[in-house]
Amino acid sequence: MMQIHSEQAMINFGAQLAKNFTPPLTIELTGDIGVGKTTLVKGIAEALGVAEPITSPSFTVSKTYQGNGTTLKHFDFYRLSDPGIMSEDFAEATNDPNTITIVEWASTVTDILPDNHLQINLSYNDDGSRSVEVVK
Repeated sequence: MMQIHSEQAMINFGAQLAKNFTPPLTIELTGDIGVGKTTLVKGIAEALGVAEPITSPSFTVSKTYQGNGTTLKHFDFYRLSDPGIMSEDFAEATNDPNTITIVEWASTVTDILPDNHLQINLSYNDDGSRSVEVVK
């Protein structure tokens, strides 16, 4: 478990973590609203060479970014009680050999999450910092 004390430290942690990522890879991010999931994705994207700004896909459900030879696909199923056709897009992304797939609020797609996915749990601490736990 790691403790993160600022937004920039969360971005730096994501960038450091991503140096070890090789596609295909699926990452499940868990944590309450505002805990820093998208901020962590910013760091991952930076390490992958994504040049465009990273924003939360809460309203669009998914966003796709191109990095240095790697596609980053970011899903957020918070607003969906049933992913419907988005589950097909999600399954396609998780099976693409050049894609790193990140999913938030994955409870609606747990049945199609790859068994070997990486889980990163984020939580609030009383002092305003965040705890980050990487589960393999």
